[in-house]
Amino acid sequence: MTDARSDLVAAYVGLGSNLDRPREHVSRALNELDALPLTHLAGHSSLYASAPVGPQDQPDFINAVARVFTRLSPLALLDQLQALEQRHRRIRQRHWGPRTLDLDLLLYANLEWHTPRLTLPHPAMCERGFVLVPLAELAPDVALAGQTSATLAKHHDGADLHRLLP
Repeated sequence: MTDARSDLVAAYVGLGSNLDRPREHVSRALNELDALPLTHLAGHSSLYASAPVGPQDQPDFINAVARVFTRLSPLALLDQLQALEQRHRRIRQRHWGPRTLDLDLLLYANLEWHTPRLTLPHPAMCERGFVLVPLAELAPDVALAGQTSATLAKHHDGADLHRLLP
């Protein structure tokens, strides 16, 4: 890795867990993001508890959003995030089902990208309070759908989202 910072890209990652001590999984994953190749953690939101999206027959989630600076391409970063999920014994049994760790690449600079494997910005992030509220806490001026994350987060009622104390 060179000392030049001009090729660093800011990316935002959504974290979630609702199995096997979820707060520990999210906290540990935040530290592990800083250890990814050519990547360093530049900050993260508070932790939040939220009701699950989809099937309600599962525990609530612990969520956060992290900002990283990386030299990895979007797909290389996605590969690293999925490998980190696997190290947390992520099992994909059903869509929107319970998991030990879920990592979503939300934003990668200002890139708009659509491939079968990855869409940026994340297509559902503007509809999800458990993403918008932590993102607005971390980066209130990030632009999404022509508005700032802070503006979009204000439209979320917050009934199913609770900030956790450290």
